[in-house]
Amino acid sequence: MKPLSGKSLVAAAAAPQIVTFVHPGVLNTQESLDLVGSQVNGGEPVRAAAYQKVLDYVNNNALPTKFWETVTVGSNGATTESKSQIRKDAILAYALALRWAKTGTATYAQQCIAILNGWSYTFKQYAVLSGSNQYQPSLEASWTTPSFVAAAEIIRYYKAFGQSAGWSDADINQFNNYLNLVKNNYINNTPAYNNNWNASAGYAKMAIGIFLNSTTVYQNGYNIITQHLPIIIKSDGTIPEYCDRNDCVHYQYSLTAFAYSAELARIQGDNSLWAFNSSLLSKGYDYMKAAYNRTTSCTTCSTSSPVFPGTEVAYNYYKTANLKYLRELQDPLYVPNDRTFLGFTSYTHFNVPSL
Repeated sequence: MKPLSGKSLVAAAAAPQIVTFVHPGVLNTQESLDLVGSQVNGGEPVRAAAYQKVLDYVNNNALPTKFWETVTVGSNGATTESKSQIRKDAILAYALALRWAKTGTATYAQQCIAILNGWSYTFKQYAVLSGSNQYQPSLEASWTTPSFVAAAEIIRYYKAFGQSAGWSDADINQFNNYLNLVKNNYINNTPAYNNNWNASAGYAKMAIGIFLNSTTVYQNGYNIITQHLPIIIKSDGTIPEYCDRNDCVHYQYSLTAFAYSAELARIQGDNSLWAFNSSLLSKGYDYMKAAYNRTTSCTTCSTSSPVFPGTEVAYNYYKTANLKYLRELQDPLYVPNDRTFLGFTSYTHFNVPSL
């Protein structure tokens, strides 16, 4: 598939007031899912190779047989069975939703619904491992919740070959309760660290707001993004989080959360986050390219370092040479090893028009 022409990068305008949300509206739309599914079903090889990543995830991650009332989490890489499962399941639900949208096979919708229902009816609280950051649950909730929501948006609103998934109103209401629980008790308590924690929280609240049809929650998330974008990405594109953390991961959390937030807004008819502060996010990805080329002040990244899936979404909007270089390092892009953000973006976004 040939690249689309680049978009004009203009100064950000005031975000338009949302009266009615577009659904599905979390990274995918009815039209975009129709397009990519039809391309795979029609044998288009580039899209089919990207879709294979969805199948790989489904085939390599078993359907859950239990869910947890309490998810115990730890910071600095500490893991538990419950933490690993909720991260895995959030993306598995999304992969199954994409598979149902492409095939129309009711079994995949029902498997996705079982995951969404399992967590929303069972989950009660987070707990923290001894010695870990007490606020770690806020970050974990900011990571897993938008992936659940992206799946839920498809299951609730998408029509696969004219058919709905059949998620009941009672189950949808319970999922609403789950979203409000994790938002009110955890995401809202994210500390002002001025780093990827805040970017992730803003993205999560925008996604939650769309599903809840809450302009207030959505706007709160949008405000977090506009507040922290110029803090996390300096005017020249430098991202201090890269050298401060001395890894090739944490600053990509911020970039991915910003890219996904900008795409959520775009689907709702608002390109302002892509254009914010003279396309500051694009400059951040320019810095990421320099990091991979090891021309920055620290040299942790290399061309073999994982490329997070937000890169594909950003490339689909900006179409810059630097983003093209980054995505092609590992095309088609998959899921982060730590399952912090949904993936499969080469399937859902590579050269997909703004539908």
